[in-house]
Order: sequence, then structure tokens, then C-alpha cells
Amino acid sequence: MKAFRVLPDAERLDIRFEQFHLQKSAWLPMRAFYALLRTLAGSAAFLFILAGCMLTYEVSARYLFVAPTIWAAELSQLCLIWGCMIGMPWLLKANQHIAVDALTIRLGDTAQRVCRVLAMSAIALFSAVVAWKGGEIFLDSFVRGRTTGSMLDLPTWISELAIPVGFALLFVQAVIELGSAFGRRDLEGGVAS
Repeated sequence: MKAFRVLPDAERLDIRFEQFHLQKSAWLPMRAFYALLRTLAGSAAFLFILAGCMLTYEVSARYLFVAPTIWAAELSQLCLIWGCMIGMPWLLKANQHIAVDALTIRLGDTAQRVCRVLAMSAIALFSAVVAWKGGEIFLDSFVRGRTTGSMLDLPTWISELAIPVGFALLFVQAVIELGSAFGRRDLEGGVAS
């Protein structure tokens, strides 16, 4: 039996650069973007855990000690909003979004690729529109100084900023996936599907 040697990320990327006949410097922004996505995915996971801890504390404080907090519900909502938004691009990169493929799995390779191009185009267009409009809403709230009106009274722009940030990153990843759908190899995971 032949032993396989696992290549470090940098060495695997070097091999792929040679396959593309491109200079390594052309891929540095892509490598930095993927590193950002991995960091944001880890941050999103931490935010979900943090939200769970805050809600557990809130329920315990409210029902066991009859001492509800003014911060747990609102801060956990912020964690959930930011976690969802910054986790989206990594999920698209890892092909972990919910996909209904009952029909497309029966299609040939070319038809599947066309479906992937159409899906990524729709995601890119939708993401661009949401990022743009979300940016307008964020800017309006920031300029006007809107707050949540709750007991914690946080500025609303803190949660609203997650929308343009998350969808802008999703737009970039959808464009990368579009390039992969046209037959290029993916930087991190072999042949793009």
C-alpha cells in the first residue's frame, strides 16, 4: 500500500499556481480572502456559542433567581445576526448551503455546470442588491443616531452593519464560485463542482 504525503497548504497552493501558469502574486489576494473567510467562520461559531451562553444565563437568571437581565436578549440577538452574516461566505465556499438537487443531480455535467452558473449569478446579483441597500440603511441609521429603544439602548447601526458586510463578502465569494463553475480549479479544494 502506498503512503500518501499530506502537503501543507502553502505547498498545495504552489502546485496549483503552477497548474494555472499564473504568478503567485496574482493569487495572494485570493489566499488572503480565504484566510479572512476561515477567520470569520470561526468567529461566527464563537458568536453562536456566546449567544447560547447568554440565553442560558438569561433563562437561569429569570426563572431560577427571578432576576432578569437587560442585556442578554439584545446582545445575543447581535451575536446571532453577526454570526449568520459573517458565516455566509464561508458556507458558500465550503458548499454547505442548503441545496435541493433532486433534479440537478440527474442532469449531465454540462447541464449541472449551467445550473451552477445560474445559481451563482442569482446569488451574486441578490447579494449585491442587499449589500447596497443594507449599506444605505446602515448609513442612514448611523447619521441619524438611531437606537434600539430598549433598556440597553444600543445604536441600531451596530446590527445593521452586519448586512452590507456579510452580503458584500457573499457577493465576492459568489463571483469566485462563478469563475470556478466555468471550469477553473478551486484554490483550496480540487476541481470546482
